[in-house]
Amino acid sequence: MLGAALAALGGQAHAQKVERPLRPEPAPVQSSDLPAVPATVQPERIVLNLTADPAHEMAVTWRTAPGLAGHVEYAQAEDGPDFIQKAVRVPALTDDATIAVREDPAFRAAYHSVVLKGLKPETVYAYRVGDGERWSEWFQFRTAATTAKPFTFLYMGDMQNNILSEASRTMRMAFRKAGDAAFVIHAGDLINRHDSDNEWGEWFAAGGFLYAQTPQMPTPGNHEYGRGPVLNPQWRRQYTLPETGPAGVEKLKETAWTVDYQGLRLISVDAPLFHGDEAMRGEMVRWLDGLLANNPNRWTALFLHFPLFSIDPDRDNARVRDALKPLIDKYGVDLVLQAHDHGYARGAIGAGAMTNAGPGHPSDKGSTYVVSVAGPKMYPVAPLSWATHSASRTQTFQTLDVSSEAVIYRAFTATGRQLDAFRLTKNAKGVTRVETLGTAAR
Repeated sequence: MLGAALAALGGQAHAQKVERPLRPEPAPVQSSDLPAVPATVQPERIVLNLTADPAHEMAVTWRTAPGLAGHVEYAQAEDGPDFIQKAVRVPALTDDATIAVREDPAFRAAYHSVVLKGLKPETVYAYRVGDGERWSEWFQFRTAATTAKPFTFLYMGDMQNNILSEASRTMRMAFRKAGDAAFVIHAGDLINRHDSDNEWGEWFAAGGFLYAQTPQMPTPGNHEYGRGPVLNPQWRRQYTLPETGPAGVEKLKETAWTVDYQGLRLISVDAPLFHGDEAMRGEMVRWLDGLLANNPNRWTALFLHFPLFSIDPDRDNARVRDALKPLIDKYGVDLVLQAHDHGYARGAIGAGAMTNAGPGHPSDKGSTYVVSVAGPKMYPVAPLSWATHSASRTQTFQTLDVSSEAVIYRAFTATGRQLDAFRLTKNAKGVTRVETLGTAAR
């Protein structure tokens, strides 16, 4: 049949060539232009977050249709189904909210949150959420160790555009490579329009059950803020992030935070407020100075949305660089993980005041700076004299294997191809050395 069809076309099928123009930026119908999708009676948008005590606690947040109560049932997981008989029910803190979102000025949903406390370290727990009649499936998570033990975490840049249709493949490939990751960090711009509930729906759909079994740890980007700047109305309702930021500063609650995890101090910097609000920048600088000066952990990773050394040829985040780099240099921060510029670059940069051009040469010493993007929106990547590796028009995710001896970092493309890799080690004086590794696929 195929041969006859080709003959009928006069053999021209072989000569036809489909031309696909290079798309500078994704531009399909935006989900935020569609009507709001109502919250459902069945629990949805279920997500785990780490707390300040990840060995003994876990936060879980979800939403339902308005007017419904929230409960968590949980138990220590077992090899068989008998754990269900031992489950304990805990009531949720519920915010039955009416909020203004892009699609609906009076959107209604009930947001539920519970911090499970008194958990055993290094233990698998099973849990489900619901209102007492309608329940989710049972999910599982593992608590952290109380000491420095090896673990893996994932690092994602901007998902932002076409989140479900195109950015999701990057997230899902990340879990194929590192399904046992302890947590995932998102370096801002999880969505495009800060107040779009439909776009948040895409973000949750992109990860689905993965978010309910592996803690997600985001820092806000400029697209999580509206004019003002005003943080989107969903952020503090749909996440239960550590309240470990600058004491008493409500504006930075759950946007600037820190967690110690098995020998790593992880720090989220609220980049939009750091850049645009002088008072908040001062609060964060003082907070960071204390966090870094009194740090018992072997490794330190700081993550934020705006790069200190922009890889976009038309950008320069001088206020962020000038205020943060002295602290990074002074305390020897190992990793600075960033997003915003919609490309990929990685390199070590030593101490000293610098312009956006950086030191002018690659190095194997100093703090390692990375910029990455998980979604399909792409910008040009400038020639970068400081970068050991860079790539344009490439969606990536990153795995970081952390142990007392080393941090092994790998960047993979959305197809699972290894793009970049390096190892961090420290000498007896605590000086970090960067060793580039081969990029053969793992």
